[in-house]
Amino acid sequence: MATYLDTPGPVYRSLSEEDMELVHALQINGRASFREIADVLGISDQTAARRWARLRSAGKLRVLGLTDPLRLGDSVWLVRVRCTPDAASSLGKAMARRTDTTWVNLESGGTEISCSVRTRSPGPEESPLLQKLPRTPQVVDLSAHCSLHVFFGRDLSPINKRGPLTAAQVAALTPPDTPDWATDATPPVPLDDSDRQLLDLLARDGRAATADLAAVTGLSPSTVRRRITELRSAGALYFDIEYHPDILQQDFRVALWLEIDPSRLAEAGAALAAHPEVAYATATTGTANLYASIDVATAQLFYRYLTESVATLPGLRHTATAPIQRTLKGPGPYLQTTV
Repeated sequence: MATYLDTPGPVYRSLSEEDMELVHALQINGRASFREIADVLGISDQTAARRWARLRSAGKLRVLGLTDPLRLGDSVWLVRVRCTPDAASSLGKAMARRTDTTWVNLESGGTEISCSVRTRSPGPEESPLLQKLPRTPQVVDLSAHCSLHVFFGRDLSPINKRGPLTAAQVAALTPPDTPDWATDATPPVPLDDSDRQLLDLLARDGRAATADLAAVTGLSPSTVRRRITELRSAGALYFDIEYHPDILQQDFRVALWLEIDPSRLAEAGAALAAHPEVAYATATTGTANLYASIDVATAQLFYRYLTESVATLPGLRHTATAPIQRTLKGPGPYLQTTV
């Protein structure tokens, strides 16, 4: 999930305003046809397709079809690893290559690694990575916090908050099968082998043609279309855009850990999610029970955000911050070109 914050107006770095309109459209509906996008943007479908092909081939962005762990009965652990500075880069890259990790970051001047680890059970004991890390000689300390409720994330990024499209354009592009993310307590969605194969393909290319997906999975095109709709409406599947950092990412990113009075946690989480600086926010286990990823332009702006916006959150008891130095892996499968 890419992030950006612009003060006072939008700054898209290497993206034009027209490109940004296309990106915003794809963030809303990653599998919308170029005809659907063109009708909303007031351009031709050939123009929409050409802009996408240029951005995609340049490695600027890719649409990913991702699965929501909570809807599949899995758990997500936010892991912080303090290690010796000489080992952080190599250990972080090794963690990025794993299939059970996402958002692998080097933090705190290269002395800390953070990542999300997905497990098939509620406890961390089922994760080979979480069992191995404490025995790694270069690891000084490790903590793991289970994600309990996502306030902002999944198919939403700051582009949904501050992108160039109008409310009418957003409504026209929003798919009718968008799930209600407020119902995290729904039973897990069952998957069969063909579902897993389909989801694996979509995780690498969320806009893969239906005919190509059908050819690889052995399903009919109509079955592929139907199953994507079913998985999406159930909340098991969502679409997100992964960006190259030189497009939207600001120069000062921070991991923010907050200790909130439990009676005010839902209120504080909802308020935090509305902040334009927030790229991701979730309630977690542990003393620091609210986590957010923050993206601003400068350290001075972060100071202002921390003292003006964060300080007024209801039930706030304590804050902790860790500057993000480099992202080794984003939300999708690891690629050598990912930075």
